[in-house]
Amino acid sequence: MSEAVPEKREIDRERIGRAVREILIGIGEDPDREGLLGTPERVADAYAYLFAGLDEDPTHHLEVGFMESARDTVLVRDIPLASLCEHHILPFIGKVHLGYAPQGRVVGLSKLARLVEGYARRPQLQERLTAQIADALYESLGSRGSIVVIEADHTCMTIRGIQKPGSITVTSAVRGIYEQDAALRSEAMTMISRATR
Repeated sequence: MSEAVPEKREIDRERIGRAVREILIGIGEDPDREGLLGTPERVADAYAYLFAGLDEDPTHHLEVGFMESARDTVLVRDIPLASLCEHHILPFIGKVHLGYAPQGRVVGLSKLARLVEGYARRPQLQERLTAQIADALYESLGSRGSIVVIEADHTCMTIRGIQKPGSITVTSAVRGIYEQDAALRSEAMTMISRATR
């Protein structure tokens, strides 16, 4: 099931730049000093890239597939992940392991990475991101089931607040046959766990 995507809009770089300038002043910096000249514009450009997923329905990457009789698990491990936590707008970085059981149709492997990127490039929660990817693989791809595990290091936890570097957050979501069949789920989790050793 595709999610509603707002009408394509341009990121308001000027507004972001003004806001970043105010933040610099707010922390006691001089936005006109040499090292900070251009920083508001650079941050605006970075945000336009990092939040580009807001204008995208990532499930469109699953539209082009191939009819195939394969029914066994297709698993891709260690897809790099970089997203921004919506609570502090600080990065969380890690990897995504995902799999699905085809039902007469497979999709190109690069499309799976693009699916992850489309959902990651927006203000996010790891829990929501995990569910969105699993739902897309199950519902939009029309698979018999999907499984997603995300491992990420949240800088909101490692460089501020409790300051516990090395803490990794792990989330998982299973749909369809992986939810119903404990043995199949265990087999897929074993394949995924090999990536973390």
